[in-house]
Amino acid sequence: MSNGLRFGAGIWLFGQFIDRYATNAYGPPVSTLEAIERAGRVGELVGLDINYPFPEEDLSPEQVKEALERNGLRAIAVTPVIYDQRFARGSFTHPDPAVRQQAIDLGKRATDVARVLGADYVKFWPGQDGYDYPFQADHLQLWDFTVNGIRAVAEANPDMQYAIEYKAKEPRVHLVLSSSARTLLAIQEMGVNNVGIVMDLGHSLFAKETPAEALQLIARHGKLTSIEVNDNWREWDDDLAVASIHVIETLEFLQAVERIGWQRPILLDQFPFREDPVEAARVSIKRIRALDRVRQRLNLEALKQAQERQDALQAQQLVFAALLGLDGGEEQA
Repeated sequence: MSNGLRFGAGIWLFGQFIDRYATNAYGPPVSTLEAIERAGRVGELVGLDINYPFPEEDLSPEQVKEALERNGLRAIAVTPVIYDQRFARGSFTHPDPAVRQQAIDLGKRATDVARVLGADYVKFWPGQDGYDYPFQADHLQLWDFTVNGIRAVAEANPDMQYAIEYKAKEPRVHLVLSSSARTLLAIQEMGVNNVGIVMDLGHSLFAKETPAEALQLIARHGKLTSIEVNDNWREWDDDLAVASIHVIETLEFLQAVERIGWQRPILLDQFPFREDPVEAARVSIKRIRALDRVRQRLNLEALKQAQERQDALQAQQLVFAALLGLDGGEEQA
């Protein structure tokens, strides 16, 4: 990261937003090509995570690639939509084996599209794979279905990188792959080398993890494929602009990103229901750059000494010295 921050985004950031109350949406429909054009107006994005299938049945991968190039962008990832109405009872974990196979087949088709677009990886967000009630499901069976389904796609395409984006809940009350540790364990059971993790800062926050810790754990195991950032109130996946709530935790996260030597783009994953999406993306980028400047002002040697003593107050004082210009008290280190 020291050599310069680069940014991408999910294409959904620039689309139409719907929730369970405003079912007629918060704005007019936005086509895939229009969303790409909006992303291009941000000015600092290098690429997008693209959902597949595209909403428009007559839109080809070649047309999407041309639109990306025309707007100075590229495909960073392709995300198969394994969480819509068809998979309401599960994708890889659906009780009907025929539907489970549909999820696997969609993952394979998304892989073909990723090749055409030149994407770095295919992302699985298995948001419908889980349960809502006690005694609803056999937990180990759900686990096995998840592991076996993702493994089937990865084994069929050893040349493609895959990544799992874990999440604690929504749309299911409990998701199978709900934390960094559970996802690492699932990947270990898959026994393949081409499946990693998308570390979503917001998902980590509302999974009650410490994002900087989870990031470094994933990286230590060699499974960090991508990083997504946003913020929330830690009770729901609010997908707010970066550092709207958790300024210090985001700063610690960026320090961890630097520590692991991250060189790839950092992706924005936001849902600006009521805000201008282009400006929402720009605001997040400005905040990340500002916090990275704060990170560079940290007295790392003094911080290391404080951490070796597990001196919480001194470590915090050093952070506030960089953040607000307060006396760092380095003489006490």
